[in-house]
Amino acid sequence: MHTEIQQAPGGIRSPEAPGSEAAGPVPAASVGDRVSVIIPTRNAGPDLEELLSRLSRQTLPPYEIIVIDTESTDGTPERAIRAGARLLSIARSEFDHGGARNRAAAEASGCILLFMTQDAMPADERLVEQLARSVGDPGVGYAYARQLARPEADLLERMSREHNYPAQSRLKSREDLSELGLKTFFCSNVCAATRRETFRTMGGFAEPTFFNEDLFLAGRMVLEGYRIAYNAEAQVVHSHAYTPGQQFKRFYDNGTSMAEQAWILPYAGVGKEGSSLVKAQLKALAQEGQWGKMPRLVADNAAKLIGYKLGIHHRRLPERLRRAFSMYRPG
Repeated sequence: MHTEIQQAPGGIRSPEAPGSEAAGPVPAASVGDRVSVIIPTRNAGPDLEELLSRLSRQTLPPYEIIVIDTESTDGTPERAIRAGARLLSIARSEFDHGGARNRAAAEASGCILLFMTQDAMPADERLVEQLARSVGDPGVGYAYARQLARPEADLLERMSREHNYPAQSRLKSREDLSELGLKTFFCSNVCAATRRETFRTMGGFAEPTFFNEDLFLAGRMVLEGYRIAYNAEAQVVHSHAYTPGQQFKRFYDNGTSMAEQAWILPYAGVGKEGSSLVKAQLKALAQEGQWGKMPRLVADNAAKLIGYKLGIHHRRLPERLRRAFSMYRPG
């Protein structure tokens, strides 16, 4: 993979910062650790400036921010450099979610790797500190943040966020597999942290993979005896307004990635977890009297199921359909 590296003079390499008095002192594992924030981008838009600004104002500021950009044409690389981030550039034909993050992680010098997406916005100034606290526990391999729906998100999307990212923190381990199944491995790179040493020990993300790179890494960690920390006090604002067609493509990629990592399939309880969310959404629509959204709920979930099933069996499809059905694979 061809990777170009650029950095503005005086890039973000902030000194270690103590936590606020109200929160108490940051544990030594957090104060002494340098956090490298890694953000893949493609046409991130002007919101990238706000994201990088909020990161710079954290109670535990990042030691560095690495933006790995895929052929943006909207000024994203320039915005990143102006904000003091390091810029890595890769070609779209070489992009995959696992591989791109591995390339950036290989360039990182922090003791903690904090992976984010370009559309996730820190909800407050303690996001980095909170995730650093979580991975300060040597038994925790991976820690991920709570995702809050955007103010304009509709009821179905809000319910989805609340279902997958509740208000209560939780540690998940191998002992939870009988209760949670695949959900034990759930961890979202929308905003998630791991120690660089642990990341390297585990071999980084599977590549090439266009979906679920976080799930696969978390799964391998759990099976090796690490715990996954869901830290509900670490919060980002992040949600989507996907159409049924986009849901189909996302879940096609979901199924494809699962099929390509067949070791994880015995743990997959997709139907059970999906039905739990649908029941919660149906209940919310009934309580709000939003009966007109019922057809949309049916369409969304039909698209997810069909896309996932086709993805699982993608090897039987012609190459042109594989590319047409995918949201993330290069065209």
